[in-house]
Amino acid sequence: MIILTLPKNEKQLRKKSAPVDADLILSSEYQKFFDALAQTMSQVDGIGLAAPQVDKPIRVIAVNIENQAHIFINPKITKKSFLKDTAEEGCLSVPGRYGQVKRHKKITLEYLDRKNKTHKQKFTKLPARIIQHEIDHLDGILFIDKMIK
Repeated sequence: MIILTLPKNEKQLRKKSAPVDADLILSSEYQKFFDALAQTMSQVDGIGLAAPQVDKPIRVIAVNIENQAHIFINPKITKKSFLKDTAEEGCLSVPGRYGQVKRHKKITLEYLDRKNKTHKQKFTKLPARIIQHEIDHLDGILFIDKMIK
């Protein structure tokens, strides 16, 4: 899979992604895509990768949590902590740029897994930050839009 980068692929990266039809999640086409997304993230030493970054405008993200790739389908943040944290971020689609971004310290996420099961899970620290960054991609938002100048 090719990772889209700025400035060349800005139009694709700025598109809002469509939800995945639950009936398609178990199809071999989608299962192969989930594997490829996780594999691409690992091959480039990424800690997160969103489907739009590989030119597939659907609501799917891969996140590396404790050295294991997790696939989140149609992820939705249902709760955010009042407390926020500022830390440096980078992005595979924005090579060579890094900056400070303020994000919620804790989130509650509702999502489907690759077996089409619904989950509601709390995340803190780095996993919470990665998930927020990747969900931004699903909405056409890049970390440079949120960077503290």
